[in-house]
Amino acid sequence: MLKRWAAVLLCLISAVSFSACSRNNNPVTQPEQGKIKVTVSFNAMKEFAEAVGKDKVEITAMIPAGTEPHDFEPKAQDLVALSSAKVFVYSGMGMEPWAEKAVQAANNANLISVEASRGADAIKNTEPEEIEEHGQYDPHIWLSLKGAELAVKNIKDALVKADPANRDFYEKNCNDYVSQLEGLYKEYNEKFQAVGKKSFVTGHAAFAYLCRDFGLEQNSVEDTFAEGEPTAKQLAELVEYCKKNKVTTIFAEEMASPDVSKTLANEVGAKVETIYTMESNEDDLTYLQRMRHNLSKIYDSLTK
Repeated sequence: MLKRWAAVLLCLISAVSFSACSRNNNPVTQPEQGKIKVTVSFNAMKEFAEAVGKDKVEITAMIPAGTEPHDFEPKAQDLVALSSAKVFVYSGMGMEPWAEKAVQAANNANLISVEASRGADAIKNTEPEEIEEHGQYDPHIWLSLKGAELAVKNIKDALVKADPANRDFYEKNCNDYVSQLEGLYKEYNEKFQAVGKKSFVTGHAAFAYLCRDFGLEQNSVEDTFAEGEPTAKQLAELVEYCKKNKVTTIFAEEMASPDVSKTLANEVGAKVETIYTMESNEDDLTYLQRMRHNLSKIYDSLTK
């Protein structure tokens, strides 16, 4: 890890030096006049920042569309972008374990760095090997409407700090978006409270915060960090779980291979449905559209 970061730092120094030397011939792209340059880690953070900043921000996502965030390591060009940003938004709680080192490597004294999950009531990992490799907490808080609301408010505070003259603009946009999140939560909280079944099965154990929002229970084919496949014993236990809880739908994430989910579905006579993790711009839908899709599919699976 140290050697890799040393190499990245060396590349960064070279890239920044080259950029400075060649500026007259090949100008570095600058944000439009008056816009705040914001760098974010992945898609959900981008959408939250866009919702608050609208036309006053120019946003770059470090993790490319279609890339699994759990596997991402920043490259020199990512750090160059970070070195010229005004605001850096990352989700936190171990989702981007590289974030702190990236900020240090960017050496941008004016950078406002915001952990979108700051202040959250974090869910702790329970598996010792996950804690050792990834840290104490489940990082998937943006998949909760309440977590999204917290993130939007933290991003708003960062934009106000970066651009205090437009405080009212950012606060209005934040309030408008939070109202949409709260409306969707209220709609589905009433629905979930009215159903008897509470259990669903996913490919990736990423929905603990969503479950906490609505009093649901998830079981999964893969662990919290989308690693590994179940052993024969674990698969047998999942089959038994599905039968006991009358699970009729197995959810597979848009960015993950559905093979094991399909195997499980075949064993229990269930169907496979897509569910979104918002880590990329899946199907070119907005966060709110994808969240509504997720909640609708989960609700439907519990009423059949």
